[in-house]
Amino acid sequence: MHFHVITLFPKSIDTYVHESILGRAVKDKKITVGFYNPRDFTKDKHKRIDRRPYGGGPGMVLEALPIIKAIQKAVGRKKKKKILFFSPSGRQFDSSYAKALAQKYTDIVLVSGHYEGVDMRVSKVIPAEAISIGPYVLTGGETAAMVVIDTVSRFIPTVLGNAFSLEESRISSSEVYTRPEVFTYGKKKYRVPKVLLSGDHRKIEAWKKRKSKDSPKR
Repeated sequence: MHFHVITLFPKSIDTYVHESILGRAVKDKKITVGFYNPRDFTKDKHKRIDRRPYGGGPGMVLEALPIIKAIQKAVGRKKKKKILFFSPSGRQFDSSYAKALAQKYTDIVLVSGHYEGVDMRVSKVIPAEAISIGPYVLTGGETAAMVVIDTVSRFIPTVLGNAFSLEESRISSSEVYTRPEVFTYGKKKYRVPKVLLSGDHRKIEAWKKRKSKDSPKR
């Protein structure tokens, strides 16, 4: 899978994708992450691409043409591609959609807006889909791009290493425990639930299923 991120701040994402599981996936060439800075596609001698919005209002808006040119550079002649914008009013991004992206496309372009957003005319030129990672507003699309890269990568075969690490394919709960069996904090002992130490797999799975129902949806 090839991710192409349109961003003014590539370093903020580059550090993240070169650590831990994603870092290993990049090293093993299971995924690639490329960056396209819109400032490299402007004729302005100061590399400025943020302007005041027409009609007034707070903040600055990113110009359309540098964004369009960056997307075109990223897309090239790729056929199995998907271009995504981030918007609080966009389609809700979730695990099922991430899985579909991983299975259907070889290239995903993520347009990370900043400041007050991107000139709306970009979406009239570029066929893209708006998605939302949640009912809130971020200071920039870079965080959202990292969420998409991380979530989609988990559905690429062998990225996680162990198929059982994919939580969606097994019974999981918000309660997990590890060694030691008992520890003391503030004169109080904290123990692992006895059922997890029982060795009775049927009881353990029933406990996990019950806890999964009780835990908040992710």
